[in-house]
Amino acid sequence: MNLEQQEIQKRNFRYVQIDGVGVSIANVAAPFLPVLLTRLGASNFQVGLLTSMPGVTGLILAIIVGRFLQSRREIVPWYSLARLLVIACYTLTGIVAFVLSGQYAIAAILIIWGLATLPMTGLAVAFSVVMNAVAGPEGRYALLSRRWAIFGLTGVIVTFFITRVIDLLPFPLNYALMFMGLSVGGLISFYFSRKIQLPPQTPPVPVPSSSALDSARNYFSLILSEPAFRSFTVKKFVYISAISLSLPILPLFFVREVHATDSQIGTINMVMTLVMLVGYFLWPWTSRKYGGRVVLLATTLGMAFYPALTAATPQVEFIILYAGIAGLFQAGLDLVFFDELMKTVPPEYSATFVSFSQSLQYVSAIIAPTLGTWLADSIGLGGALWVSAGLRLLGFILFLIPDKRKVT
Repeated sequence: MNLEQQEIQKRNFRYVQIDGVGVSIANVAAPFLPVLLTRLGASNFQVGLLTSMPGVTGLILAIIVGRFLQSRREIVPWYSLARLLVIACYTLTGIVAFVLSGQYAIAAILIIWGLATLPMTGLAVAFSVVMNAVAGPEGRYALLSRRWAIFGLTGVIVTFFITRVIDLLPFPLNYALMFMGLSVGGLISFYFSRKIQLPPQTPPVPVPSSSALDSARNYFSLILSEPAFRSFTVKKFVYISAISLSLPILPLFFVREVHATDSQIGTINMVMTLVMLVGYFLWPWTSRKYGGRVVLLATTLGMAFYPALTAATPQVEFIILYAGIAGLFQAGLDLVFFDELMKTVPPEYSATFVSFSQSLQYVSAIIAPTLGTWLADSIGLGGALWVSAGLRLLGFILFLIPDKRKVT
């Protein structure tokens, strides 16, 4: 690598981190979205819909988006534009919370985030491709641990101030101002992410096909030709489904069973994020010393306890402690899932394979939250959290089985 390339790489690393600051500012509002719907009077199904809608759009479009991005020479502009469009939806949510109320506000917010699923799909694929290209095979832990540490630190600082003032203003004015104010992070993200410089990619030569059926056959033959990728994505699907099942349940549980205030819910999220900062330094060191497999097994086992302990002792003080422990393992899970996935992806087909993995994740995003809210209605919010814990444990057991490797 010559001096000019080294300088470009340094700038790319810096732009990725600043982009993370902007995204983090906006994402502080994300945990409050289901809480806002709940306080507006949304049903369990409507709160679950907020989580499952991206899965519907993603399942339909992820593979198409992946093939589109695979054919682009420049992917960074698509990444930055998609990020801006998603974060702009926080601004619209704040406006809706200010001018509408009740079921009208609920319907409008669901429509906004239904439309947001379109750029979300492109962003989910483009993020992995761009981060992998910036980091290279040896730098994924370093790049993302720093990005997410800065991401987390920014989130903790902003969340601290948000939780101090959100209870001082009347509802829904407090939520309206919060969503509109935090969405300024989208402008920061858009400006700096567009500065990332990557060499133009050479799209692979498409395999000739005589029909749509033939094209689909060629596509799945390519996917099936990589057994390590196939094995890992199936196991990840099980684990991600277990996590997705609990996503609409936790805010409902905090509000209806624990009777937590907005500031207490913010504190739970803040503590989890704060401890994640420690994890982003701990897990790269663990990976270098003991290998990525140790990180994978430790984090998938550790995250299984969070929903179980929360359901067992529904007191705010205990949940704050559990959230901190979960944050430590969540940091490692974020890093290791990305690193292990990209190890199994052929570099020349990164967008294609990432989009397929993402489409499986969208399947879980459709089914699991809906299943979670159905379980909540059937066996209670606590029972649904126990089911999530059991499925996470099953995912850990599957990861104990080594991935298959391609025979060459």
